[in-house]
Amino acid sequence: MTFLDLSHTIEHGMTTYPGLPGPVICDFLSREASRERYAPGVEFHIGKIEMVANTGTYIDSPFHRYADGVDLSGLPLESLAGLEAVVIDGARAGRSGAFRREAFHGRDLGGKAVLVRTGWDAHWGTPAYLEGNPFLTGEAAEYLVAQGAALVGIDSVNIDDLRDLARPVHSILLGAGIPIVEHLCRLGPLPGAGFQFTAVPAKVAGFGTWPVRAFATLSA
Repeated sequence: MTFLDLSHTIEHGMTTYPGLPGPVICDFLSREASRERYAPGVEFHIGKIEMVANTGTYIDSPFHRYADGVDLSGLPLESLAGLEAVVIDGARAGRSGAFRREAFHGRDLGGKAVLVRTGWDAHWGTPAYLEGNPFLTGEAAEYLVAQGAALVGIDSVNIDDLRDLARPVHSILLGAGIPIVEHLCRLGPLPGAGFQFTAVPAKVAGFGTWPVRAFATLSA
């Protein structure tokens, strides 16, 4: 097996999404301070992180959009791990960067993790990443639901057009119980199909979103 990491590294102060604070990463117990608690020559580090849930590469569960939706703790592992996956290439998007339903025609999407490769991750860490993003249209989301997609991911700042505050894609996919993974990266080397995708968050009750270590598993 070959594994390809598709997630961004979470670093102190980084910006993931416009208007949201970056994480604060620090020591709760430093190695130096821990030496006073243990036997001579023994030390440990306990880190502390303060962050909003929408940090780095993260997954949205239905609870993110709907108060009565399934939260992170309710997502079944079979909907997150070892999913057969397909990649929809950016060449299928229109000039506006919108992926319409036609971009997904002719692909077997049933039960699959559908990963939309836009190349927008090339702008990660720059102001350009935070505006004018490639996105899916509402009609594309409806098509994905009709085709039985298991999960939908994108290497962009949002699966919706940031200018559309109705967030139709989130509403449609999460309303159908389909998790969304945003801020993926390094989708370029992936084949169009024939690999598995995994993106598992912490099992947190009462939360709708959490960072994931997303990766692809390819046969050698």
